[in-house]
Amino acid sequence: MTTNYGLIGLAVMGANLALNIADHGFPIAVYNRTYERTKEFLEGPAKDRPISGASTIQEFVQLIERPRRIIILVKAGPPVDAMLSQLKPYLEEGDVVVDGGNSFFQDTIRRDAEFQGTGIYFVGMGISGGEEGARHGPSLMPGGPRQAYTLLEPALTKIAAQVEDGPCVTYVGPHGAGHYVKMVHNGIEYGDMQLIAEAYDILRHALGLSAQEIAEIFAKWNEGKLNSFLIEITSKVLSYNDPDTGKPLVDLILDEAEQKGTGRWTTQNASELGIPVPTIDAAVWSRNISAMREERIKASKVLRGPAANSKSYDKQRLIDALEGALYASKVSSYAQGFALMRKASEVYGFELNLAELARIWKGGCIIRAQLLNTIQQAFKNDPNLSNLLLDPDFAEAVSSMNDDWRYVISVARELGIPCPAMSSSLDYYDAYRSERLPANLIQGLRDFFGAHTYKRIDKPGVFHTEWAEVTASAKQTGDEGGEDEPVNGK
Repeated sequence: MTTNYGLIGLAVMGANLALNIADHGFPIAVYNRTYERTKEFLEGPAKDRPISGASTIQEFVQLIERPRRIIILVKAGPPVDAMLSQLKPYLEEGDVVVDGGNSFFQDTIRRDAEFQGTGIYFVGMGISGGEEGARHGPSLMPGGPRQAYTLLEPALTKIAAQVEDGPCVTYVGPHGAGHYVKMVHNGIEYGDMQLIAEAYDILRHALGLSAQEIAEIFAKWNEGKLNSFLIEITSKVLSYNDPDTGKPLVDLILDEAEQKGTGRWTTQNASELGIPVPTIDAAVWSRNISAMREERIKASKVLRGPAANSKSYDKQRLIDALEGALYASKVSSYAQGFALMRKASEVYGFELNLAELARIWKGGCIIRAQLLNTIQQAFKNDPNLSNLLLDPDFAEAVSSMNDDWRYVISVARELGIPCPAMSSSLDYYDAYRSERLPANLIQGLRDFFGAHTYKRIDKPGVFHTEWAEVTASAKQTGDEGGEDEPVNGK
């Protein structure tokens, strides 16, 4: 068998991606750290397919003809560096190495720099869609040298999910662009799931609905503007009964959400770049507090919530309002994520095409949704759009859902139901549409205790007030043409 393709790492994602590649007419060689796993794969799912295996890295590389295209799917972090160290001595000029794991984008930028001047191309590629996507069509986000993408493109465009306007893959940008975009994708995914969980919680506690009743509501929502993969599978998860007890399985699952770090990376990077992503922030800390289960149990016996509320809520009114509130919250969350990617593109030189990113997320990936059609069109209409909330279609849609949004959150507040992601989404919207925010007082306080200076709305320059003797004639100093520097070195 002759092939230009190889794959390292035969866990669930790697094995399924190898099968996908082979089934689309690209013979492939595979390698796993333990040969027993390779043998098991070759004798099982890969049997009678154009897939060959090797027991050593050297043998693996020798099975692949130049220019080699090798995908690595191992755990992010040191295992990627270790594998690259083993692989690099056997590679030659023109070969392409693809890290297809969930690597931190700064690690990808570093690795890209390490390959510079070797003649070997390094690509960081985000892959979304889980096991099913890897096998039948994921969303692919490759970043690195454009020449490398040209070599990978024939296979990637075949194995990616296919939507009406093309395969769900595109050249994302240089060095760490692919893994950066995947990181933000996952951050948006965190927000999406938290918003869905909060809607479920409100239906459960405000209306006392069963898991099956809530499943039917989500199924109906999936037929409208909320149509998406996550809404679809929410209905399926809620309607599934545990075979052992006959009870809804969701009611038996421990309420501790785990995380692998990509959401946290998103919030940390957003903070570094000065871009607010409160919905994603809320989703991350919600997972953190869910993990504090023993403390929460203790706190539930000590801390009081709202007084017992005998108020009943109109069932259909709340369900309809919740549909609008969930949609508006999702738009707000996506607006935050895309604003972050725009800023990162400027800072890191990624040159991201936001319309294309919306397009490749329309199929294969976890956050695929009808909403992405409108997002794609918004950035097509205005590639320089600074925020999705300024798009006329989104501005009108979200503005029209104001009452529903506020009503749902007020119900949650009345009942003491936490809804951090939904309320953060609304807070972002309200802050973004505010012509004037109370940051003027914050600047006054900073100048009082730290002489950090402030600017004025009525004249240019940078100012400082001697607040210690605040009187009607308090001394004010300033250089109307000066730089924004602290006074007295503070």
